Amino acid sequence: MSDYLTRLNPEQRAAVETVDGPLLVLAGAGTGKTRVLTTRFAHILLTNRAFPNQVLAVTFTNKAAREMRERVGAILGAPAEGLWLGTFHALCARMLRRHADLVGLQSNFTILDTDDQLRLLKQVMEAKRIDTKRWAPPALMGIIQRWKDRGLTPARITADQESDFAANRARELYEDYQARLVAVNAADFGDLLLHMTEILRGHPEVLAQYHRMFRYILVDEYQDTNVVQYLWLRLLAQQSRNICCVGDDDQSIYSWRGAEVENILRFERDFEGAKIVRLEANYRSTAPILAAASALIAHNEGRLGKTLRPGRNDSEGEPVSVISLWDSDEEARMVGDRIEGFRRGGDSLAEIAVLVRAGFQTRAFEERLIVLGVPYRVVGGLRFYERAEIRDAVAYMRVLRGASDDLAFERIVNVPRRGIGEQALRGMHEASRAQGISLCAAAEQLVATGSLRGRAREAMAELFRGFSRWRQMLETEGHVVTLATMLDESGYTEMWKQDKSPEAPGRLENLKELVRALADFETLEGFLDHVSLVMENEENADSEKVSLMTLHGAKGLEFDTVFLPGWEEGVFPNQRSMDEQGAKGLEEERRLAYVGITRARKRAIISHAANRRIYANWQSSIPSRFIDELPEELTQRSGSASLARDARATTIPSFSAFPMQARKPRVIEAWEQPARPARPDAIAVGQRVFHQKFGYGTVTGADDDKLDIAFEKAGDKRVLDRFVEKA
Repeated sequence: MSDYLTRLNPEQRAAVETVDGPLLVLAGAGTGKTRVLTTRFAHILLTNRAFPNQVLAVTFTNKAAREMRERVGAILGAPAEGLWLGTFHALCARMLRRHADLVGLQSNFTILDTDDQLRLLKQVMEAKRIDTKRWAPPALMGIIQRWKDRGLTPARITADQESDFAANRARELYEDYQARLVAVNAADFGDLLLHMTEILRGHPEVLAQYHRMFRYILVDEYQDTNVVQYLWLRLLAQQSRNICCVGDDDQSIYSWRGAEVENILRFERDFEGAKIVRLEANYRSTAPILAAASALIAHNEGRLGKTLRPGRNDSEGEPVSVISLWDSDEEARMVGDRIEGFRRGGDSLAEIAVLVRAGFQTRAFEERLIVLGVPYRVVGGLRFYERAEIRDAVAYMRVLRGASDDLAFERIVNVPRRGIGEQALRGMHEASRAQGISLCAAAEQLVATGSLRGRAREAMAELFRGFSRWRQMLETEGHVVTLATMLDESGYTEMWKQDKSPEAPGRLENLKELVRALADFETLEGFLDHVSLVMENEENADSEKVSLMTLHGAKGLEFDTVFLPGWEEGVFPNQRSMDEQGAKGLEEERRLAYVGITRARKRAIISHAANRRIYANWQSSIPSRFIDELPEELTQRSGSASLARDARATTIPSFSAFPMQARKPRVIEAWEQPARPARPDAIAVGQRVFHQKFGYGTVTGADDDKLDIAFEKAGDKRVLDRFVEKA
């Protein structure tokens, strides 16, 4: 216990011992923020400045709260009891149970999950005769949650904050929804903070009670707070002003979740006389990685400023690698081959990560790792072909291929909603069993005989007309165009466009990536066979695995080797983010790049491709501006640098002249597509190869990346070279 301060560096110790008054600890990546926060908590208790129940400690996740509780207990030498330690929502729920009557609730109120919220909101909308097909409840829920994140009750919403949803009736529906919640003695997650903030605003006696109770306030990840969380903290800290916020303005990457980087930027204005301690000694990464990350983030104007430096003596290492590649296929091969090389060299697969800007980008790397037999896991999400929207789209394709696929038909018959209830579906099953025909044939029969009535009958008739049309299109237009058309005309794509949840844009990107994947196969059957093979390829859950995840999901994690693919304009920085938020969006994208680089302990490998396939066409790309912002002396450039120069010359002249324009892509027509550079590991005619589905065979012909192979058991096949290995 006595040496807990000696384990800290001077900056960390200053943050722990500056106990009284407002303090902002700017903790850069890998600088020991958790150690500072937990040691400060223990220091307050050990110096008898407060009892355990007089310290309010706020984290963003339950895992962080558990870790803090354990670490504080370790320093104290005994479990700490009676702590007010937890997430914003957990602490506010605890408070609200005490004061529920002040907002019309009983202390045993129910906290609703997302499904219950939507069901309740739909009831409110139907009571107001709002067409829930035209105005989707999830969209309204998104609007209401954004209002709650900003601390806005229905009464606080001004005319300029009103939404145009349902002809400017969103505020009215919000008011009815809140009244309905009270009537059923319930609160949603947004209410926990909103209700407590309103109670503290409107009931001085309650606020005074908490002022007496909490002598010190500790806040983790302050850069990720939204407006209502900020208001709640400010109200509680008004009296003692002993608030310590730990965060990193350079890692504020969650604006899409309501986070406001301005909260941390204006800390000194909010708390007069506040002290700022900067933690800049990084104990995670090598000197070249830290220098490159610091040089990149220095281009942001909206920051308080700090420069990371190595905190270890052994921090010399490789420069950041920047690799220029011909196309996205070659990029996936490069990543897979290097991972194989690292594994052969003795590196643990658990210490390797591939970090992408958007979830749809994982597909190419998943398929390459499957071909190589390298186990992997998708962190914070499902494997590409396991995602709901991909399973739905594949089910549409299976019905398109053969109407007798009952499982696929049952999956898509009411997606998007066509008014097919349980009774109608039961009738289809009964007819199918009675006559020994497929579910699809039974449904067509019910439509033809009039057994299915009303809106459901017309919707099903339209679906069957669609499948008839799409099957003809499959013969004339090919499977790529047919899939894109089928997703659009069936209403499936529109369903996700109307969905206003934060996940919806990613689902749409995944569907686009699925169409791109289809272009790699000559037939629909070949693709569906491939999907089946991929889905069966599940590695032992206990084995070491490469981690695939988004940059957002990687925050707080670290790996020896980090691959950062897809650093191209429009992909990263993301064009939608810049379109929606302008300069703020660009700065957040740069913070995301900073987070990505600083996940690496030993190696950071950035890559970009000169060409990416968009649907069935190749599209030229230019390197991300973030690559330009990495100093040449801190990076090691390889690959075809001329590809980057040629691509940039055909697009915008400079990023400084047009800061919010990412790329004006030029679609490369088939007749002008330049020849692909020769692969260093090219598979020659006569080479013996292995394919996971077809087994062993001999290459009899080669056309670009397509190989004609005589397989020993499967006969003659034409396959893409990336799906075979030299035997």
